[in-house]
Amino acid sequence: MTFRLGLRLSLRGGREAAVRLVLVGAAVAMGVTVLLSTVALFNAFRATADRPCWECTTGSAPGGRALGATPGAVLWNHRRDSYAGRPIKRLDVAVLDARAPAPGIPGLSAPPAAGRYHVSPALAELMDAVPREQLADRFPGVRAGLVGRAALSGPDDLVAVVGRTPAELAAMAGTVAVDAADVAAAPAADDTAALYGHGFGIAAIGLVFPLLVLVGTATRLAAARREARFAAIRLAGATARQISAIASVDAALGALLGALAGIAVFQAVRPALAGVAVTGSRFFPDTVAPTALQYAAVVAGVPLAAAGAALWSLRRVRITPLGVARRVRAPAPGWWRVLPLPVGLGLLAGPAFGGGDPDAVLADAGLVLVMAGLVTAGPWLTMLAARLAARLTPGAATLLAAQRLAADPKAAFRPVNGIVLAVFIGTAVAGIVPAVVSGQETAGGGTLNEVLRVSFGYADAAPGRPLPPGTADELLAGLHAHPGVTVLPIHRRTGQPAPPDGPPPCDPGPGCRPDFMLGQVVACDALAGFPALGRCAPGARAVAADFNRLLTSDNMLSVGRNLPIVDASSPAASPAAGPAGPSLAAVLVRADDPAVRERIRTLLAPYVARSGSAETPLTFAEVAQARAVLLDQAERVALAIVALTLLVAGCGLLVAVAGGVVERRRPFTLLRLCGTPMRTLSGVVLLETAAPMVLAALVAAGAGLGVAGPVIGLLRIRSAPAALPGPAYFLTVGGGLLAALLVILAGLPLLRRVTAPEGARFE
Repeated sequence: MTFRLGLRLSLRGGREAAVRLVLVGAAVAMGVTVLLSTVALFNAFRATADRPCWECTTGSAPGGRALGATPGAVLWNHRRDSYAGRPIKRLDVAVLDARAPAPGIPGLSAPPAAGRYHVSPALAELMDAVPREQLADRFPGVRAGLVGRAALSGPDDLVAVVGRTPAELAAMAGTVAVDAADVAAAPAADDTAALYGHGFGIAAIGLVFPLLVLVGTATRLAAARREARFAAIRLAGATARQISAIASVDAALGALLGALAGIAVFQAVRPALAGVAVTGSRFFPDTVAPTALQYAAVVAGVPLAAAGAALWSLRRVRITPLGVARRVRAPAPGWWRVLPLPVGLGLLAGPAFGGGDPDAVLADAGLVLVMAGLVTAGPWLTMLAARLAARLTPGAATLLAAQRLAADPKAAFRPVNGIVLAVFIGTAVAGIVPAVVSGQETAGGGTLNEVLRVSFGYADAAPGRPLPPGTADELLAGLHAHPGVTVLPIHRRTGQPAPPDGPPPCDPGPGCRPDFMLGQVVACDALAGFPALGRCAPGARAVAADFNRLLTSDNMLSVGRNLPIVDASSPAASPAAGPAGPSLAAVLVRADDPAVRERIRTLLAPYVARSGSAETPLTFAEVAQARAVLLDQAERVALAIVALTLLVAGCGLLVAVAGGVVERRRPFTLLRLCGTPMRTLSGVVLLETAAPMVLAALVAAGAGLGVAGPVIGLLRIRSAPAALPGPAYFLTVGGGLLAALLVILAGLPLLRRVTAPEGARFE
């Protein structure tokens, strides 16, 4: 009976109940759509991250003519290539015994025979679109088919599986013998997986919190009138449990309808969602979907949250039927609420501006204090702004709105509480990311961006490698044959005899790397073509220096902080000359024409494979771009959270507008009967709802910029721009605030209807 009464009051309670049900349902539907989209993208990310990592397969080193002759084994050589900055996964395989069953390769029914290769659909499309000498010539033989989905992370994956003869593959460094038991079936150990997992968790929290605030605000719509109604029902004999049941049904019904509507809207936007490249590449469309358990959690959890918020809002009625009449104004928030904010900013900014080293514990504590301070300081700042506005700004609308905000700043700030952290995080990210990306792109003054770095690695167990002098001369001649190319050969520095009274450079054995410890040698005339790397001392023909960080680091900020490498203090060395010179450790190639760079990459492919280097030939701009993609994705996710949170907050404010208008129907109607213009009453409602939102956004944005500056200082980025977000941030935040204000304006027509003079009747 109690539940039937609750349903009757919700469905047949007149226009007021219908409007409240529609508003709650629409707001919850929007929040559920966004939440399901985040969950679906996370599921697709997990499905991709959990894919068996066939690239991680390891085996035994092939030995002798038998080449590690396990029956059915294959020779396996995996390495990475690149085209215009896009990574290419390449696997060269050779079947040792065609009569024995070979281990299965994901995405293929059998390893390709020598002279044949399979590529992923995306790589096949790219190969057909560019000249052969830029890409297709890197894969010997003929294309035999496509690699299946089991070997791919997504539809944009570039993968090639090339069949070779055993002799060809045994001559390549890094080749191993693999049988069926060696093929990796576990996911790859990727540090970015944990990073993206944390990012999705933060996004989910950033969306769930404003959604809960929205549900709580929606259940308080017309709270005063509902409290009076429920108090009357209690005086008629209803128990507190029955009142709770009625209120729960009323709130849960709107939330349930909104959750179901949100699921329907999500199904409509899901095809577009599959095109979102969160990690730099798209996911397979069928993986972008919530699970049945997640759907059930949304359908059950959102109404339960609404019911809980409704019960909390009616706690006075549950205590006593007369609790509604015993209203006591809440105490004004104290100034101490703002203290965590400057303390947290001080902990973050102190090491950056004081010249000391950053402390991770203090930085984390400062960040927590800043976020806590934003939440606790909101009501006090709202009260302060309202009092100042009442004193300094003329006008009846401003005075009435300021008095209401100052009377209960906690209630005024509550609907916009959810946007504070989102705007803060989004502003901090939008301030830091452009500085980091720009700092990486401007390493070496930006003069290294078009320079291709190629490292031939260190082969301790193979004398004459990385590249022996004869092979190095052949490669350098091929590089110089391309027009408009500048080449810097970087040679190994051969070990020097240990002093009689000192230890050797390292213990003899396979792990001894005297070339690594002693650095490399470059000729001064070739170095002159790369001024960002430094200059030799006058009269020097060649110098020794440590180029290892330049050749292997994937962080251009780290590289930039170590430039120049060569200066007047660099020791002179004997230049490499003739076939007896030292081996070639690496080469830097400047080629401004992208087509020439790709032809050079094709030329380099067999030499890199021969040396066994694990480094992919990339320009310094491409090295920086690999990190920039991750950073830009993080910035876009943060800005999307800000925009969506502002929109959800606007829906919450719309509910707050409708609730405030219905609760104050009598005083607004009396003011209108006394001659107050409708424009003034609309201004009152708009100011007291929009002002806290704008204030919260400004304070959070200021705190985000206050955090971005010290972080940029701690990173020690050279030539870093000012910690100001880019146009996308201002467009996103401005558009989100404008959308929220438009949503609020959509509720103002309700004020004209409920305060119409012809309906001025009061009990």
